[in-house]
Amino acid sequence: MPTELREEDRRALLATAREAIAAELEGRKPSWPPLGPDCDRMSGAFVTLHKGGRLRGCIGRMEAAGTLADVVRAMARAAAFEDPRFRPVVAGELDEIDIEISALSPLEDCAPEDLIMGTHGAILSLGYAAGVFLPQVAPEQGWDRLTFLDQLCLKAGLPAGSWRDPKARLRRFSAEVFGEKP
Repeated sequence: MPTELREEDRRALLATAREAIAAELEGRKPSWPPLGPDCDRMSGAFVTLHKGGRLRGCIGRMEAAGTLADVVRAMARAAAFEDPRFRPVVAGELDEIDIEISALSPLEDCAPEDLIMGTHGAILSLGYAAGVFLPQVAPEQGWDRLTFLDQLCLKAGLPAGSWRDPKARLRRFSAEVFGEKP
């Protein structure tokens, strides 16, 4: 993982995510807050929305497709308006939503035993199927490594245990996770 973001950059990225959603809701051009140079690094990121402590949207990009700031802006809009699991966020709802950002490290191939729950997220791919969990998922769900791997298979639409298939590709990453809620 690159150098940890400064607290002011974290706050600015959260404000950027909120502004991306607000501008879309209000049909106006965004007014971006000033960002530090660390926000210009190339990085994948996820933006997660919670409402009343429940998931309200989560979309991300695993690998850098632009600067961290650009990815956060795009993923905030996508989490609010394009997550197929939820209806789009509507005007008046944004004040009830808490935003969380996960800035990702580069992906690296690994063996199942190389995964450390709470430290690593993972992406599993086999054929055309793929599933991903962020590092915070295992501790939130109380999963051990084997449960995490089986659940990752299920998320990918594969039978549990498919991670043992010699053709399966497992990659890990870490994330710097920060949000509006302390």
